[in-house]
Amino acid sequence: MNETRRKLTTIFSADVQDYTRLMGADEEGTLAMLKRSREAMSGLIVAHGGRVINTWGDGLIAEFPSVVEAVRAAVDVQNELAGMNTARPADGRMLFRIGINLGDVLAEGDDIYGDGVNIAARLQASAVAGGIVISNTVYDQVRNKVAVGFDFLGPLAVKNVAEAVPSYAVRIGEGVDGSSQRPVSAVPAGAVSTPDAGPRSTKAQKMGALYAVASAALVVINLLSWQGDFWAPWPILAFAFLAAMTWVRSQNRIDRRIAALAVVGLGIVAINLLSWHGTFWAIWPLLGIAVAAGIRWAMRS
Repeated sequence: MNETRRKLTTIFSADVQDYTRLMGADEEGTLAMLKRSREAMSGLIVAHGGRVINTWGDGLIAEFPSVVEAVRAAVDVQNELAGMNTARPADGRMLFRIGINLGDVLAEGDDIYGDGVNIAARLQASAVAGGIVISNTVYDQVRNKVAVGFDFLGPLAVKNVAEAVPSYAVRIGEGVDGSSQRPVSAVPAGAVSTPDAGPRSTKAQKMGALYAVASAALVVINLLSWQGDFWAPWPILAFAFLAAMTWVRSQNRIDRRIAALAVVGLGIVAINLLSWHGTFWAIWPLLGIAVAAGIRWAMRS
């Protein structure tokens, strides 16, 4: 009789989006594609130190002793499968969804059970076709170790689990099909550019430079048309606010909503100081912003 024991492990759960539709359209072709996809997936799982625990229908469960290798394997799997899909028509592509969770499980023989497995399956179900969703326990371990970006999705409700699970999407491409996905190599972060580098951060830099030039121009105009009133700080404040919000939208290592609240708070303080009449009235809206930020932080913790 197999001994039941507890252990901490990384659970990797995958299934096929629209599998029933694919089978209805072409049973033999879909089954053949599923077998090829599973072979490729299993090979990459083993290559990253994991093991396949079970398969059923279109689903697969695997586990990894390393959280980092689990995420690297998932990225490599999606990139490999995207390549396999390029020759297939858009409505015939086999797109997998992957969920990864680090949790305590019950192990009996080669099988694992428990909330940790259920959470991985729920994360997988919430992923877009061709995508990867990870829990906060995984994110905390890999955010500085894998060269991909992450988007915070918020708390994810899991059946029979008391607390919602904060989840993150792994950014491996802009599209959900194999042809439009942008391949990303799952190598250590130090080997390539930082995870946050990309179109959005470049846009933020360009917009910041544009706002800076516009602000300098306003100061020059104000001085050249001087009539005793230095009005330039007001439009400059507006430009600074827009630049800060653009920067916030380009970030993926921070909670953007909390950062946006912080920017609004700083803007209110600046308005109070620029229109100073002896009263620091900004304390009241700042209190409201602090409460909103605290609630947001509590929800994602």
